[in-house]
This record gives sequence, C-alpha cells and structure tokens, in this order.
Amino acid sequence: MITVISGTNRLNSEALHFAEHYANLLTAKTTENVKLLALENIPHDWFHAAMYERGAQSPSLTALQDEYILPAQKFVFVIPEYNGGFPGALKLFLDGCSIREYKASFFGKKAALVGVASGRAGNLRGIEHLTGILHHVGTIVLPQVLPISSIEKLLDEYGNITDNGTLMAIEKQAEALLAF
Repeated sequence: MITVISGTNRLNSEALHFAEHYANLLTAKTTENVKLLALENIPHDWFHAAMYERGAQSPSLTALQDEYILPAQKFVFVIPEYNGGFPGALKLFLDGCSIREYKASFFGKKAALVGVASGRAGNLRGIEHLTGILHHVGTIVLPQVLPISSIEKLLDEYGNITDNGTLMAIEKQAEALLAF
C-alpha cells in the first residue's frame, strides 16, 4: 500500500491539490492500493500531554495509524513551507504515530518527498528537515525529492495543476517511487 499524506491541517490548502493529483496518478499507474491522508480532515483530539505515554493514544489516532501508516510500504509526503520548514501538524502526527508500533510504522519503509511553496525554493529546507526525521525513524527516502515553487502560478481556479513541466516532474518522481 502507498499512503499519500497532505502534510498540513490548514483547510483548503494548496498542498492538498498536489497530494490529490499525486494519489490519482499513482492509482492510474499501479495495482497497489493507494490512500490519501489529508491532515486537514482528521480529528485532532489526540493532541494532549498524555499522547506520549504508552497506552494513552486516542482511539482516533490509533484508527488513522492502523488504516494509513502501518499497512503502507511507501509514503508520499506533500509538505507546504511554513516558516522555512514544514507544518508542525505533520511533525506532531509523526510523533504521535511513533509512540505505538514505532518500528512497524516507519522502519524499512520508503518515502518520496514533495515540497510546495509560493517562494522560489519549493520548501527545500522543509524537505531536508523531514528527510532527517524520516532517516531517524528508519524510513528510506527516495533521492529524487521534488521541490515545487511558485505554486500559485501552477494551479487553476479549481485547484488543477496546469503547468506541463510540473506535471511531468511529478510523473517522473511517481515512476521512480514505484520502481524504488
């Protein structure tokens, strides 16, 4: 299974448009099950001080981990740039999943990283930061990271990606992930 994660809890995010496109592309290119996890659509009742204690994980986080994280062998993280990094909601989600079934959640799995930003660097700092975290938990990161810049120029009013170069870059990375 491949889980595509839109890495922000911001409602109606541009990151979700890129994640949806990526999930649809993977679904068309593979027979593997592909699931999209949009952090903006998940319950946030698991953010509390006891979330770091064994056995204190909320049922909603356990359900998300059981559906999207544990069965996945590959991940695609679509991460918008927030203050020169990536959203805290994604870090918090990864931290929460690392308490229960730490090794089974991340170790030995593979990930592709897509950074999206309105600036010129395509969230390279966020990609590098997330790469370090994923390496720490034992996830193997695809070397072909994809920073996407000036995203407001790449989407139409419906959230569709209109830039052919960007579409080709996403497809090339997706194919590399499937072969990884």
